[in-house]
Amino acid sequence: MPDSVLIRPASPADAPAMLAIYAPYVRNTAVSFELEPPSQEEFAGRVTHTLARFPWLAAVRNGEIVGYCYASPFHPRAAYAWAAESSLYLAPQVHGQGLGARLYAELARCLEAQHVQSLNACIACPRERDDPFLTPASLRFHRALGFSAWGHAKRCAFKFGRWYDMVWMEKPVGRPATPPLPFRPFPQVRESLFPGRA
Repeated sequence: MPDSVLIRPASPADAPAMLAIYAPYVRNTAVSFELEPPSQEEFAGRVTHTLARFPWLAAVRNGEIVGYCYASPFHPRAAYAWAAESSLYLAPQVHGQGLGARLYAELARCLEAQHVQSLNACIACPRERDDPFLTPASLRFHRALGFSAWGHAKRCAFKFGRWYDMVWMEKPVGRPATPPLPFRPFPQVRESLFPGRA
């Protein structure tokens, strides 16, 4: 299935389709710690804001968006410019088919071109073995991609009447350099990475 999927930069016009994927994660799971889904207008604004500096990628199969991922600043202070945070969401019908790994590979390709050196993931973690709203699947997925845990915040989020933990995981991107090359905003590298799709 992944070979039949086109991965391209998203646009604010994709917001309704991507929000349709994201909203059930908010309403029905603890994967996201938002309590209410954003409006289409707010979601489109998030896409616009992200694309000014970082990639937001959509996975398209037969004309339908079936997943997306994006990067955001790890921290707003200037010295953190070479670290990013990742987010990834898939439609239920494409889980377990390798699309998540492919999206992450494309995201890493973009970030390497931007001279980012560290990719971080903030992952919701259940406190109970049989939590009906969250499993450790995301933790296993990130470990399989080479991420390693570096922080664990306990009882930091409350949703669906229960407490959840949060685990930070990190993966190096590209080749380490000291000093690093200047950070390049995504618009500067977009055309070279996605010719004809920018």
